[in-house]
Amino acid sequence: MDIELMAAIGKAGAAAVLGLAGVGSAIGTGTAGMAAIGAWKKCYAQSKAAPFILITFIGAPLSQTIYGMILMLQINGAIDAMVAGGETFIAWPMMLSAGIFGGLGMAASAAFQGKAGAAGADALSETGQGFGNYLMTIGIVETVALFVLVFLLILM
Repeated sequence: MDIELMAAIGKAGAAAVLGLAGVGSAIGTGTAGMAAIGAWKKCYAQSKAAPFILITFIGAPLSQTIYGMILMLQINGAIDAMVAGGETFIAWPMMLSAGIFGGLGMAASAAFQGKAGAAGADALSETGQGFGNYLMTIGIVETVALFVLVFLLILM
């Protein structure tokens, strides 16, 4: 296998991590967004003030796309450095695997963060209390994506 093909396959992993993390963010923001809209509707129907802070729950899953971009840049940078250094072998299976499995981990984190945000939006609109607790829960789910990012960066 020539160096150009190894680099191309490795860079497919870079594309995969960004794409998969983005899919997870879209699912998570969509889920939390639908719940927030329902929560606001419930508030309007009861003539209560609609809490704008629910936007926090909607936007939380977007950070996984940023983590995907960071890992994508690192994978691309590592491959470019190998090619520029005249290496004859690129660890493309590791780069491809890191992209696919890292992206899946980030996507799952974002998707479930959206579900937690949806539950938080519903609870906050009913009770008006507990925002800090709901945000901490979302933060714990976010930690999965951070762990995936950091551990894969260490691996590379």
